Amino acid sequence: MKSNKLKKSLVIVESPAKAKTINKYLGNDYVVTSSVGHIRDLPKRELGVDLENDFTPKYVNSQGKSKVISQIKKLAATSDKVYIATDNDREGEAIGWHISHIVKKSNKNIYRVLFNEITQKAIQASIQKPGKIDINRVDAQQARRIMDRIVGYKISPFLWKAVSKGLSAGRVQSVALKIICERDAEIAAFIPVEYWSIVANLENQEDNFSFEAKLVKIDGKTVDKDKNRISDKKGAEFHKNEILKNGFVISSIDKKTVKRNPYPPFTTSTLQQEASKRLRFSSKFTMSVAQQLYEGMEIGTGTPTGLITYMRTDSLRISEDALSAARETILNEYGQAYLPNSPRHYKTGKGAQDAHEAIRPTSLQNSPQKIKRFLTQEQFKLYSMIWNRFLASQMSPALEDRTTVNINSGENYLFRTTGSILKFDGFLRVFGDSKNDDKKDDKNVKLSPLLKEGNKLNLKKLDTNQHFTKPPGVYRESSIIKELDTLGIGRPSTYSSILSTILDRGYVEKKDGTLTSTELGRLVNGILVESFPNIFNVKFTAEMESELDKIENGANWVDIMKNFYDPFSSALSKIDPKQIKAKKVIEEIGEKCPNCQNELIYRMSKHGKFIGCSNFPECKYTRPFGVSAEEAKARAEAPKKQAELVGESCPKCKSDLVFRNGRSGKFVGCSNYPKCNHTAPIPIDADCPKCGKKIATKRSRRMKTFYGCEGYPECDFVSWDKLLNENCPNCDNNYILEKNTRQGNFLECPKCKGKMEIPKEEEKEEVKP
Repeated sequence: MKSNKLKKSLVIVESPAKAKTINKYLGNDYVVTSSVGHIRDLPKRELGVDLENDFTPKYVNSQGKSKVISQIKKLAATSDKVYIATDNDREGEAIGWHISHIVKKSNKNIYRVLFNEITQKAIQASIQKPGKIDINRVDAQQARRIMDRIVGYKISPFLWKAVSKGLSAGRVQSVALKIICERDAEIAAFIPVEYWSIVANLENQEDNFSFEAKLVKIDGKTVDKDKNRISDKKGAEFHKNEILKNGFVISSIDKKTVKRNPYPPFTTSTLQQEASKRLRFSSKFTMSVAQQLYEGMEIGTGTPTGLITYMRTDSLRISEDALSAARETILNEYGQAYLPNSPRHYKTGKGAQDAHEAIRPTSLQNSPQKIKRFLTQEQFKLYSMIWNRFLASQMSPALEDRTTVNINSGENYLFRTTGSILKFDGFLRVFGDSKNDDKKDDKNVKLSPLLKEGNKLNLKKLDTNQHFTKPPGVYRESSIIKELDTLGIGRPSTYSSILSTILDRGYVEKKDGTLTSTELGRLVNGILVESFPNIFNVKFTAEMESELDKIENGANWVDIMKNFYDPFSSALSKIDPKQIKAKKVIEEIGEKCPNCQNELIYRMSKHGKFIGCSNFPECKYTRPFGVSAEEAKARAEAPKKQAELVGESCPKCKSDLVFRNGRSGKFVGCSNYPKCNHTAPIPIDADCPKCGKKIATKRSRRMKTFYGCEGYPECDFVSWDKLLNENCPNCDNNYILEKNTRQGNFLECPKCKGKMEIPKEEEKEEVKP
């Protein structure tokens, strides 16, 4: 007998955290599952694009997604409807399209739902008005993906032949590298120019008020580091002596009220810039924390709550409901004076996608202080910044009373001082300037009200100061993101990955917050720019972003791909990587190879410069850069340090196991390597609470330490908490965990779940191998 039970509807998102939050809002009539990101993509080990047949892509199931795909198909087959609720951008649309591809055979009732925030109201409203997959958006993402794949797969082998194996290039990342290399070249070529300033310390005769004034004009011409500068000490002393012959008289006083309007709410670019300046967050970390705030946090309501709107956006648009809520909050919290007569509407930049709003809190009732105890320190800092910036964007302007005093010294010299007093703080009450902002050189000085036109001033001191012009500033994450945004390079979803890629490839290094090109980065950039000047340039890359926008608006993606590929392919066919290598890369060191007597040359790998034989691959002689032949020989002949024995035999070949050191730290390996490649993590003195075997220290792909059972995969015990070598006082377990949670930090036994306070630092002992 058939069941009359109604089928549930299936909602598919790309993130497990997002699925958990949405599931709480939709109730028992819906099943919410996650694709855990992309489920299909181009193959990793081949181009995967048919260049002869309209750039037809070859999609394969993403590695490790078989179970996810099977689960989605199974759920779709037993569901009434399928709602695809992936992110409302090109990437999300493409993920949704691939999901629809795998479920359409088992369920034809496929709908697309869009929302800008993960709140109950937004989710339920989107389900009530579902749409279809936007194929134009999918085509725009597909064109970008194929374009990037073609550049990567065609240029990378070129770099292998021209420089070294293992190098790679990217359509957008390589242009970002070019911008950084050009700035570094500007700085390297910069020649400081000397200039002098003259500052008078003056006293008003009426009230003995003292202040400083700077020489700004000589004979009516402006004096600064760029125009009519005083170029040397001799010139400075000449003018000083001339000024000392004169008196000082106030020639004019200009008083005005200056209005400072609030900043607009955050876009992805400005959020990353401000988080870098104020919080010292990297762009990648900023987006990671923002993702957590967007997908939902438990804030004492019993269900996860999405705290901010979608964080990948270049729009400044704000919904009318959010504007009304902001104005109500401003009026209630700060009073009528802080509320402008009408809501502020900010103009979104040219070429921006307007699918989303600006980044804002989903509810102003969730003030940062109210929910602070539920957030990590980083989440609280970023949420506070977003909350304050949004509220401030709808507040009244700040007002400053600014006074400019011009002072004549004789007929030829004009000095000036400026004072400024904050008359009304306005939006600055909520969102003031960053400590790192240095937009103004003038100090805010309170000037005496008794300064009047015609007043004679006493000269207390006259100083001449030497200066030198400064080179352009080294790029930081905030400034390079601003530059990319201004130039139209990349999109909100790509800024973070662009920087991560060039850092990971070793083309750029980050030191004390600054980004500078490495020797390898400069070499690769020079080769790419010289070989493909029409591809790796700012204008072309920005134009391609505009072309992708056109595809989203209905243009034929294949035609645009042809316009890109034909000149690219033509340029690639005309370049000989061997000629490039001979011209740009090969540099003889003036020394013969000790093995074959051919010339030794400087060579480059993805790890940097080294010395090798020009007769490679016939001769494989190499040595580190900066190491002499004698030193290299001595190192090679030095007796090798005996590896420390573990005291156990290899399970594969029965040879001795030894301790080794690798990129991820210490591990156990076979002494018969490379004939036997057996490795294992180092066990520690702690028993697995599930199966009783030993626990081992391990590293994730992101190089984060965790602890796992030696019996994996039969036993799946894993802990990201620090293991401490202390016996539990409540049971016989020989270790405890140090837990760091939103509710606080404490110790916990994994066996009996007993909780303890954390002792002082010197009393703790981490489990050692």
